[in-house]
Amino acid sequence: MAATVDVADRDQVRAMISNVVGEFGKLDVMFNNAGLNKPMNFLDVTDENWDLIMTVNGLGVLIGIQEAAKQMISQGPAGYPYKIINTASIASRQGYDNVAPYCASKAAVVSLTQSAARDLAKHDITVTGFAPGVVATELWETLDKDLMEIGASERPGQAMEEFSEGILRGRVATADDITGTTTFLASPASDYMTGQIVMIDGGMELV
Repeated sequence: MAATVDVADRDQVRAMISNVVGEFGKLDVMFNNAGLNKPMNFLDVTDENWDLIMTVNGLGVLIGIQEAAKQMISQGPAGYPYKIINTASIASRQGYDNVAPYCASKAAVVSLTQSAARDLAKHDITVTGFAPGVVATELWETLDKDLMEIGASERPGQAMEEFSEGILRGRVATADDITGTTTFLASPASDYMTGQIVMIDGGMELV
């Protein structure tokens, strides 16, 4: 089923979860994946740019964790851990000069993952995350245009090429490169993991 939701609107997130439970009977796994970016050179970052990115990428994850956890707790023990999985980024581990609010928001995702893992363990809920690097998606197409507009790159594709130079695997990721790990985090194979962020960046950041 599909639903259109503003992840920073708690009532809409609650309604989405309620609809999922109404359709499927319970909630076992929650992915907090929605996010956005709008590059600005560091000295040009505005309050509005900061607020927009932190609201979606930071507050949206907090709300998603909280409302999913409340539903899972209300369902009672399942005999297996419920799973909450958050999308971080290599930008959570390294600050970049023209996407500072995005980096801060993804660092917040890491902290929220750790905090929630500590608090929700007693309810048999695990909280983990994954941190992609450069992935060939529509988001990067938009970023490419935005970076040219602020003078951070001069030609189409330049930004991705430069960001990708240090990838040990020698290429950018595709969606298929990511889904193996995300499926693992949602599966029983990861039941003993919590509070961890798995890097899926082809070797861009060795941390």
